[in-house]
Amino acid sequence: MKNLIEEIAKALVDIPEEVSVNALEGEQVTVLELRVAPSDLGKVIGKQGRTARSIRTILGAAGMKLNRRFTLEILE
Repeated sequence: MKNLIEEIAKALVDIPEEVSVNALEGEQVTVLELRVAPSDLGKVIGKQGRTARSIRTILGAAGMKLNRRFTLEILE
C-alpha cells in the first residue's frame, strides 16, 4: 500500500525525488504519512481537496480487500 501511494504521488508532482511515504502500523489502522516538496503540496491536495479525497478512496477500496483500514495524512 505504501508503494501504491508513493507511485500515485510521484505521478502528480514536479519533484518526484522529494516524495516519501512513512507507514505507522497500529492494531487495526495503518496511517500512511505522505511528504512532498512544499511547492507540490497543492498538486497532491487538489482543488477543494478532490485529489486527496480520491487517493483516500483508493486506499479505502484496497483496504477492504486486505481487511485493514488505511488513513492518509499529507504532511508539510
